[in-house]
Amino acid sequence: MKLISETTQEKLRGGFYTPNSIAAFILKWGFNGNKENDVLEPSCGDGVFLEEIKNGNYKYKSVTAVEIDAVEAEKAKKIALLKSEVIISDFHEFCLKSSQKFDLIIGNPPYIRYQFFDRNQQKMADEIFTRAQLKYSKLTNAWVSFVIGSSLLLKEKGKIGFVLPAELLQVSFAQQLRDFLAHFYNKINIISFKTLVFPEIQQEVILLLCEKNDSDSHFIEHLELKDAQELSNLNVTTLRSPKKKIDFKSNKWTFYFLDQDEIDFIERLQESEAIPKLGKYAKVEVGITTGSNPFFTVSASTVKEYNLEKFAQPLVGRSVQVPSAIFTHKDWLENRIAEARTHLLVFPSLSELKNHAGAMKYIRWGEDQGINKGYKCRIRNEWQMVPSLRISDALFIRRNNLYPKLIINEAGAYTTDTMHRVTVKPDVDINALIASYYNSLSLAFAEICGRSHGGGVLELMPNEAEEILLPYHENNRNLLEDINDMIRNKKDISEILKVTNQKILKDNFGLSSSDIKTAENIWRKLSARRLNRGKNNHS
Repeated sequence: MKLISETTQEKLRGGFYTPNSIAAFILKWGFNGNKENDVLEPSCGDGVFLEEIKNGNYKYKSVTAVEIDAVEAEKAKKIALLKSEVIISDFHEFCLKSSQKFDLIIGNPPYIRYQFFDRNQQKMADEIFTRAQLKYSKLTNAWVSFVIGSSLLLKEKGKIGFVLPAELLQVSFAQQLRDFLAHFYNKINIISFKTLVFPEIQQEVILLLCEKNDSDSHFIEHLELKDAQELSNLNVTTLRSPKKKIDFKSNKWTFYFLDQDEIDFIERLQESEAIPKLGKYAKVEVGITTGSNPFFTVSASTVKEYNLEKFAQPLVGRSVQVPSAIFTHKDWLENRIAEARTHLLVFPSLSELKNHAGAMKYIRWGEDQGINKGYKCRIRNEWQMVPSLRISDALFIRRNNLYPKLIINEAGAYTTDTMHRVTVKPDVDINALIASYYNSLSLAFAEICGRSHGGGVLELMPNEAEEILLPYHENNRNLLEDINDMIRNKKDISEILKVTNQKILKDNFGLSSSDIKTAENIWRKLSARRLNRGKNNHS
C-alpha cells in the first residue's frame, strides 16, 4: 500500500509497492484467457504490474500506465513492455481528459489523505465524484477517487482489480463508494488475508475484484486466505460466480465475511425492526474534548502539588479504569489511590483565577508547554476553559479489545473523548438497559456496526453505537448484579453469555434457540477474526 506520511519525502511519494505474487494473481484473474484487452494501470509506480504482464507472457491490444512521479515512471518505461505507453501524469487529470475506454484496469492506488492533495488535485477529485453523481468530502482518501475514476473509464463490459485498504469494507467515508460499487458492478469478489501483506505500515489490505457484464444481477463473495503466497494455489475460476446477493441497504460490507444463512438472519432482523436499536433508548455522544488530555486530566498528586482541589472534578479517562458494568465511587477512589488520571480540571475565566496562585502557576506552565497553541485550545475565547462539560448516565468505551462495554456511571464522573457519553431517554430503566446490552446479538451488531483497526481493536463512533440492536426488556434489570459481578471477577465473556442469552434473548424477547445460536456464531466469527489480526500484528 502506498502510504502518505507527514515525515519523509520517500513516503510522501509512496514507498510500499505491490508484492509480485499479488500483481500476478490479479492479472491472472483479469486476463482469464482474453487476448483482446485494452489495459490500464492508473498508478504504476516502478512497474510491478507491467513486469508481471511481461513475465506472464499475456497477449493484449494495448497497455497504458499512468504515474505522477517521473523517477518511478522512468523505471516502469525500462521494463519495455510491447504495445505499452507510460504517461507521466496525475491520474485524476488523465481520467478527466481521456476519451479512451478500457477492458481491464488493475493496480494499487496511493493511500493519500485529502489534506495532502494540492488545491488542483482536490478540484479534479471532486470533478470525478461529480461525474459519478457522488458527493466529495474532506474525509475522502485518494484511493477512493482512483477506484471511482477507473470505473468510469471501463467499457460497457470490463473488470477492475485493485489492492485496497480493508477500511473499504467498513469506514464511513467509503460508504458511498460501497454503494456505488454495489450498483455499478454485477460481480464483486473480495479477498482478504489473515496476516498483514504490508507489516511495515500495520495496514490490512484486501483485493477488490469487480466485473461489469451488463446484466441486472449483483452478487458478492468474500474469501479469506492465510497470506499472499496462497494466491498461487487459488483457481481463478472459483471467482466466476459469487453467490451472495448484495444488500443495497447495508452500509458496511464487513458481514460478507459471514455465511449466507447468517447474512439472511441479519437482514431479516434489520428489515423486521422487531428488535430496536440502542438509539431508541439512549443518546450516544462523544466525551469531552479537552484539547489536551495530558494537561486537563491529572492525578491526585498534581491536584495537591498545585492546590487545584477547587477545580478538580472526578474523571474516568481510560477503559482499564472501569472494571465492570457499573462504575462506582469506590472504583474511582481506587483509581485515584493508584495515581491514575482521575481528575478533570475545570477552570473558570482568568479574571476569576487571578487570585489563585496554584491555578495560575499551572496555567502558565501549560502555556510554556504550548498547550494554549493547540487547535482546540486556540479557538476558544479562553483556552483553559473546556466546553461541553456534562456528566452522562452511562459510558460506552470507544476503542475496545475483547468486546465493547456499556457501563452505568454511578460515580458521576466526567469522561474525555476516549469514551462516549450515554444519556438514557425518559421512561427507560437504566439498569434494564445496561443489562439488556450484554448478549450475543448486541455484541454481534457491535462488530458489524464498528470498524476494526490494527492490533485487533474495535472502534465504534456514537452514531455506530446507536445502531446496535438492543433487546431491551425491563425484567433484564434483575440480571445486572450478576453481569456486573461476573465482569468484575474477570469471567470470560462466553460464561456471561451462557446466562444472559437464555434470559435476555429467549425468555424475555422470544428468540428461538437456533436464532440465538446464529447470533452467537456471528459474534464469535467476527470478533475472532478481528482479535486474530491483533495477534498476527504482534507476532
